[in-house]
Amino acid sequence: MELENDTQISEFLLLGFSEERELQPFLFCLFLSMYLVIILGNLLIILAVSSDSHLYTPMYFFLANLSLVDICFTSTTVPKMLVNIQTQKKVISYESCIIQMYFFILFVGLDNFLLTVMAYDHFVAICHPLHYMVTMNPRLCGLLVLVSWIMSVLHSLLQTLMVLRLSFCTEVEIPHFFCELNQMIQLACSDTFLNDMVMYFATVLLVAAPLAGVLYSYSKIVSSICGISTTQGKYKAFSTCASHLSVVSLFYCTGLGVYLSSAAPQSSHSSAMASVMYTVVTPMLNPFIYSLRNRDIKGALNVFFRRKP
Repeated sequence: MELENDTQISEFLLLGFSEERELQPFLFCLFLSMYLVIILGNLLIILAVSSDSHLYTPMYFFLANLSLVDICFTSTTVPKMLVNIQTQKKVISYESCIIQMYFFILFVGLDNFLLTVMAYDHFVAICHPLHYMVTMNPRLCGLLVLVSWIMSVLHSLLQTLMVLRLSFCTEVEIPHFFCELNQMIQLACSDTFLNDMVMYFATVLLVAAPLAGVLYSYSKIVSSICGISTTQGKYKAFSTCASHLSVVSLFYCTGLGVYLSSAAPQSSHSSAMASVMYTVVTPMLNPFIYSLRNRDIKGALNVFFRRKP
């Protein structure tokens, strides 16, 4: 049966994870708990950095920005998913789907660029410590964040405009819990060759290039650490970037998992599950990774909560 084109399509269906009604209360409580942990954990990091003048450094400036982006990142997908689970309605309007996709691509790109900027910050701190304060001056730090925003906004806008040119069929079921770019392209009835080319080109330019920058920075960092004569000095240098390295590994490994699962045939369910790791679990773990071993963050929070009104 031939599918009929419908360029005026008004809504999509987000299939989510499971059709079983018995699982819905469990899924709702699970994702609500994770979302609250994400909001609270990242807000505490922003609070600690903004309330303690000792943390007015490039590293914590970038960390506060990353925490803000993580809050926005999860807020584009999780609240809608929770509403769908609670109301047992899977409908999302065409306009809402496009908006959700735009902001999801925007904040994923920002996460990617900020992690790269933080890798450069660690590279300068460990490999060129005497020039650190001169190199990582407030103007450069602000400029790096601004450029990250501009590139992410332009990339997200490009991908969204490319989807707007597509016509969709009567088959409007998205086997996911949010409007993901690749799933949207696969649903289209019109020719998607140009969309695929733009998506692959953007992946190479905006994902592979920053990842190469991260790998280069850490290759230089490892080389510098190996050149340190004392064990204490090596430990101190490694502990400086251990948290960031953990977050980078989580971000890119889960992102690779999403890509591989979506590329495999008949993998819509596994792709959705992999996306949970990417969109929910990683932002939830980031505050723990950065704060559990970080005396500065814990100290700033202790001072803040011990203040008398």
